[in-house]
Amino acid sequence: MKKHIMLDLETMGNSSNAAIVSIGAVVFDPTTGDLGKEFECHIDLESAEKYGKIDGSTVKWWLQQSEEARKETFGKPDVSIGYALHQLNDWLTSIGKPKELAVWGNGAGFDNVILMNAYKATGVIPRFVHWNDLDVRTIVEMGKSILQIDPKKTMVRQGTHHSALNDAKFQAQYVSEIWMNFAEGDQ
Repeated sequence: MKKHIMLDLETMGNSSNAAIVSIGAVVFDPTTGDLGKEFECHIDLESAEKYGKIDGSTVKWWLQQSEEARKETFGKPDVSIGYALHQLNDWLTSIGKPKELAVWGNGAGFDNVILMNAYKATGVIPRFVHWNDLDVRTIVEMGKSILQIDPKKTMVRQGTHHSALNDAKFQAQYVSEIWMNFAEGDQ
């Protein structure tokens, strides 16, 4: 049985090699909406820049975000990107074997792709497999188009918007809501 992980990154760009400044992840059960073990790591901006691209428009965007979001992402103790990826690997290993982990990211070309490129750039080997990548945006579109629901818009959000961990938790909750609605239709 797959173990579902919701991943969210905060980055300093939007390209496939964007500099990662925060990683958040949570284990979740899409059949119940239950959240489990959490992971959060903040990355030193200079280390992030060494292995990823910083984009001026994203820097401007961050300057327009709430003070709370900026403090959540940039105001905490940080580590090198390599150390963060090793920490993420250790956390993933505590959850299951690489082939058991279904890793969700927000966008088929964003979170999971950026994370895999960071692994490649740093030479750290990921402890999950790319063929278990799942996409939040696809299931949200299916919820809207097929079920006529959009829990991303209707659920009450908790936590700071643009905190990687809080965003991962919220994504897990609305993905689970859509998943459960699909499951109800099968009965």
